[in-house]
Amino acid sequence: MGWVMMSERELKRVEVLAQLDDGRLTVDNAAKMLCLTRRQIFRLLKRYRQDGASAIRHKSRGQAPNNKFHKAKRDFALILIKEQYPDFGPTLAAEMLAAHHGFTISRETLRKWMVEDGLWLSRKQRRQFHQPRLRRECFGELIQIDGSDHRWFEDRAGPCTLLVFIDDATSTLMELRFVKSESTFSYFEALESYLVKHGRPVAFYSDKHTVFRVAKDDAKGGARITQFGRALSELNVEILCANSSQAKGRVERANRTLQDRLVKELRLADISDMEAGNAYLQDFKERHNAKFAKAPAKPDNLHRALNVEPDRLADVLCWRENRYVGKQLTFSYERKRIMLEESDVTRGLVGKYVDTYAFVDGRFEVRSKGRSLPYKIFDMDQRVTHAAITDNKRLGAVLEHIKEMQDAAPPKPKVRTNSEKMGYKPNGRRQGRPSGTPNKKKIAQAAE
Repeated sequence: MGWVMMSERELKRVEVLAQLDDGRLTVDNAAKMLCLTRRQIFRLLKRYRQDGASAIRHKSRGQAPNNKFHKAKRDFALILIKEQYPDFGPTLAAEMLAAHHGFTISRETLRKWMVEDGLWLSRKQRRQFHQPRLRRECFGELIQIDGSDHRWFEDRAGPCTLLVFIDDATSTLMELRFVKSESTFSYFEALESYLVKHGRPVAFYSDKHTVFRVAKDDAKGGARITQFGRALSELNVEILCANSSQAKGRVERANRTLQDRLVKELRLADISDMEAGNAYLQDFKERHNAKFAKAPAKPDNLHRALNVEPDRLADVLCWRENRYVGKQLTFSYERKRIMLEESDVTRGLVGKYVDTYAFVDGRFEVRSKGRSLPYKIFDMDQRVTHAAITDNKRLGAVLEHIKEMQDAAPPKPKVRTNSEKMGYKPNGRRQGRPSGTPNKKKIAQAAE
């Protein structure tokens, strides 16, 4: 029975002491094996020879610990929590008991008591289980989209984002693209490539990132729709936003797979930049789909042809806003002062609104009733462009762009303060007269 109640450490001690008692081990070797001193080895060996293996068991085994709380104190603490702190967690409840009732107890002991009495749920008990959502039946019915920020090129380059478009019915990777970060313009680029290759799906499924959804309920102005949502509306494509990451688990699991497989393949191919990575993605995507894509429940392909001409697609996938034209034929845009060239057409636009088009490739146009208007940049103080900061989820890309703008700015001339102009040093004392300057007072004294 003594052998059954022993711990693993005690069983090891019995085994070593048995070998020592039989002469198969020396005292020094036994001390090294048990990490004990020679004196401790002799004391244990004496107990082992007198009472056998059971003597090695700890004497306090099975007895109540000396620092055990009395049951009355335990009940008192739990009664206080039930009556005065019913919605408090163990940490805060322990602080309140010590501060207001003079009852000092560790938060972990209190946590254990509260869990045993049903006053607190452990992390495992609070875990939420999400019911799995069945796949859509047809190819092109629902396309899940997401961006995965990761060190795709490991230490060979900085982190970047991989935009992933995956078909819900088949788990087919539809579009992959390396970009600096998730922004409206980066999604416009990926969406244009997708539409040209596959056509228009029924709907896209995304998270609640501000690229896809207006976050503020009390947003003023506009149509309460993002630029990406406006573009999809013109293309007659629906955008749906998931309430949780588990709801779009298809693309989330694909991201984890890509962060394992794609990173290693990029390393083997010695690819260290986004341009080469995007060129490599086409072949990778075909091999990945051949291995992991599944057959849909129904053979129908629900992709539709584009409802706009391909050369007009850029007018849809751009950043469009309205601007009020002032008396001087000017308006503000992105810290710029835009001045329309005077003509019979533009003179009639004073007090009216014009349309601005910011394209993915950096072009900018001003239009009125579909007609492009010539303009000049009257004043320019642009610090961060739409492509860098608009609806951007990654702060790193914005800060990197700001740093580039700051480094490119010319240094400002140093402005002298009034104290410096008067000859005062930073410590408040006036600078001495330059060497070689005559002192009129001393000259007069010498003459006398």
